[in-house]
Amino acid sequence: MKITLSWLKEHLNFKAGIDKLTSTLTDIGLEVESVQKVGGEKNNFKIAKIIKAIKHPNADKLKLCDVKITNNKIVKVVCGANNAREGLFTVYAGPGAVIPKTNFELKVAKIRGVESFGMLCSESELNLSAESAGIIELKANDTQIGKDYFNKKTEEVIDISITPNRPDCLGVRGIARDLAATKIGSLKVSKKFKLNNKFKQPIKISILKEKNQGCATFGACYIKNIKNTESPQWLKDRVISLGLRPISAVVDITNYVMYDLNRPLHAYDADKIDQEIIVRNSKKGESLSALDNKKYSLDSEMCVIADRSGPLGLGGIIGGTSSGTEFETKNVLLESAYFYPSSIRKTATKLKIDTDAKYRFERGIDPNSIVDGLELGAYLIKQICGGEISKFSTTGKNAFAKHSIKVSKDKFKDTIGFNLSNSEITKILNSLGFETKFKKDSFLVTVPTWRPDIEKDIDIIEELIRIKGYDQIPLIYPEKTRLQDTLNFSQKLFHFSQRATANRGYLETVTWSFTDSKVDKLFSAGEKEIKITNPISTDLDVVRRSIFSNLAIYLKKNQDRGFSDIALFEVGPVFFGKNPGEQLTVVGGLRSGDVGKKNWLVKSRKVDAFDVKADVLFILQSLGVREQDLHISSQSKACYHPGRSGAIQLHSKEGPFLAYFGELHPSIISRLDFKEKSISGFEIFLKNIKQPKQKDYLSKSNYSVSEYQKSERDFAFVIDKQFSAADLEKIIYMVDKDLIRKVTAFDLFEGSNLGENKKSLALSVVIQSFNRTLTEKDLDSLSKKIIQTVQQKTGATIRS
Repeated sequence: MKITLSWLKEHLNFKAGIDKLTSTLTDIGLEVESVQKVGGEKNNFKIAKIIKAIKHPNADKLKLCDVKITNNKIVKVVCGANNAREGLFTVYAGPGAVIPKTNFELKVAKIRGVESFGMLCSESELNLSAESAGIIELKANDTQIGKDYFNKKTEEVIDISITPNRPDCLGVRGIARDLAATKIGSLKVSKKFKLNNKFKQPIKISILKEKNQGCATFGACYIKNIKNTESPQWLKDRVISLGLRPISAVVDITNYVMYDLNRPLHAYDADKIDQEIIVRNSKKGESLSALDNKKYSLDSEMCVIADRSGPLGLGGIIGGTSSGTEFETKNVLLESAYFYPSSIRKTATKLKIDTDAKYRFERGIDPNSIVDGLELGAYLIKQICGGEISKFSTTGKNAFAKHSIKVSKDKFKDTIGFNLSNSEITKILNSLGFETKFKKDSFLVTVPTWRPDIEKDIDIIEELIRIKGYDQIPLIYPEKTRLQDTLNFSQKLFHFSQRATANRGYLETVTWSFTDSKVDKLFSAGEKEIKITNPISTDLDVVRRSIFSNLAIYLKKNQDRGFSDIALFEVGPVFFGKNPGEQLTVVGGLRSGDVGKKNWLVKSRKVDAFDVKADVLFILQSLGVREQDLHISSQSKACYHPGRSGAIQLHSKEGPFLAYFGELHPSIISRLDFKEKSISGFEIFLKNIKQPKQKDYLSKSNYSVSEYQKSERDFAFVIDKQFSAADLEKIIYMVDKDLIRKVTAFDLFEGSNLGENKKSLALSVVIQSFNRTLTEKDLDSLSKKIIQTVQQKTGATIRS
């Protein structure tokens, strides 16, 4: 919605400057998009006449025009418009002029070998409308050649973004009313016009009673013996400031009233109406040649204004060419009607029509403004075009009742945080056109018919605080004391697992919970498939039962694009049933390619099960699981390589499974045709990680370094094959947690000379104290204790 300060002053007495005005508009919800100056900066655009127009010698679609820009000067201009012709009055922009649409400064330039001194302008280039098909055609004469096309007076145009719930502010009067409520100025009393209506409106008007009739009221007046002409300069300036182009006095007046009062009008050439006006539903197959130069095929039940010959226009949307006014029009029928928003919206959407009238009617026009619009429109036509005005006729519903809303004062305080006095409530609401009556703890508000958006008491509360000022709402600072954690334990595990896995060099993927059934079967052998009844695509036809299903798909896509050394992970749900809750959150990762390829200190090798085992141990420890609580075994799933994989359980082999890890099964790698065959992965089941009792269960321990020398002792035990290296490491570590820093298995030997079901495990033990230097005696004593403990718990012997 565009308004100018001079136009606003016709409705509002105010002295505030443009900055104060725009900030106030934004504060009350009428956001100012821009403020532009028009008029003064456009003094390089002149009225000119084409004296001669011939084909460009070097271009088929261009014309070379001789353009008279003053009585004594003719210049050559190259023009590509189809309507450029001899004798046409148009708008000329000379060198140095800045085109408003593009901000391009014109210079003398050669176009296809011919110099062009400026250009002839279209409405689109001057930001007058979207019309760009041809140059502007003016109804001018030789005496106007060389005169400025734009008014030299600078005018500031305010462009306001009107929200859909404020149709009343699609008119200057509505904006002025809102501003007056803020006390920035006072609203002027609406003018009363003496029209001297002497004769009866002669054209019969009827609204047919039909299902889904779109018109409630049709008001009209007849103005005879007018002389339609160009609009006076003040009216042209108003129309141009709206981004429209002046057409004729009658059309410009209807546009002026629409923007001034938010009251669309339509003017018919009364002599083109076949006997009477009939407001009815359209019939399927009817057509309308509209004023936008398009022909529309109508469906049934579209509201049309018709005569006995057929449709004259679409009610509230657009008029037809058959009854449009022209400069030769002598008698006018002026329409001011009320159309239902639903009917307007339905018809305009079907026909893809967007007009200023439609924009207003679909949001809600004041149904009681019919006479106001007729009075102002008829008065201006008489003042500019002359003629005699008939009495007003109204067909259909004469008046629309106002509705009332009860508002509790306590609700206002509960919603906003403070109270308003009765006098303040009255002043604000009355200034907006509402009526108020007070009771003990509430007040009754009668809503004006120009506010269709006000339906409930909360809407009244919004009006009060909008005008009072949102900055008046007292600030209540939130309490900073947290009584409970922001995230629960499972949520923390989710985010910490993301961070820990990324720290190991994995790249996170986010995929669907749906996957390809062919891939899912490879990782979920023996489990029941969960089909999707209506999949979004054929390759996403099941819910995934393994986190590897989608990871494998995207790992292969990366390999196919040349990224073989890559690590991907995802934290997400896997499903074991179709019922709610039958799912688990799993951390899954896949690695492929070489390790240490870019490290000159380490020889490059293929990724293996031990790499992903290290990743899993790091992640679990990052999630608060202590290393000594982990039990590592060779158990595995079918999707892993049977001899190069394992499992991690909590506390013992009877404990819940925390993770699986290992190389993928060779058959899966072959079936999926991976280019890089060395692929290892892991799965971590967050549900099986128990929440510790202490509150700081996920906090990291302080990093500490001993200042005393460390020592290493190696042990080789002959032990039953049922015991794993992890079992032995744990037993040794528990001998003395204060002195034993690290236990690592570094060698495994099996042979017939060891005995049946026996193996030899060699382990390195790092021993270090934090408070003293250990003597040889201390080391020997601890070594003996380690040997004795292992022998007692496993029956192992020291290998000689």
